Amino acid sequence: MAKDWKKTALLVIDMQNDFVLPGAPLRVDGAAAIVPNVTKSVELAREHGMLIVWVVREHDKLGRDVELFRRHLYTEKGGPTVKGHEGSELVEGLKMHEGDYKLVKTRFSAFFATNLHSVLLTAGIDSLVIVGIQTPNCIRQTVFDAVALDYPSVSVIVDATAAKTPEVHSGLLRI
Repeated sequence: MAKDWKKTALLVIDMQNDFVLPGAPLRVDGAAAIVPNVTKSVELAREHGMLIVWVVREHDKLGRDVELFRRHLYTEKGGPTVKGHEGSELVEGLKMHEGDYKLVKTRFSAFFATNLHSVLLTAGIDSLVIVGIQTPNCIRQTVFDAVALDYPSVSVIVDATAAKTPEVHSGLLRI
């Protein structure tokens, strides 16, 4: 049976400088290693005409829209993934194209308090492929919410997702 790629969206989660680059404030140790696989996933999605959704964090400089447990990271100068700062930009090698969709989230799940579900329904999307970081938080919560919203097919590309440690990453993928 041929796959209807136009009914599938690729969600690229949190592949931003402040999560990937060495010395970044919220660096995920395994993030840099998956950039080539995320890039390849995006290229394949484009080739097949899939909707690409760039799920990013772009916070208020004072951290008024971040989780309570992260607010201490923000000062008058800002903090991680502040809108308009270099840390909130996509890591080198990843680029949004015309026709892609950019979704800004302020919590782990790409669905929580966003319009993602509505955007996907309007586009006729019924299948999701997920790449990015961080497996125990943003990847897992997005997958759980997609399943709860009755998407019939939700896939995670294992070698295009990462966590702080390989043990955490592989352990969660066995659930």
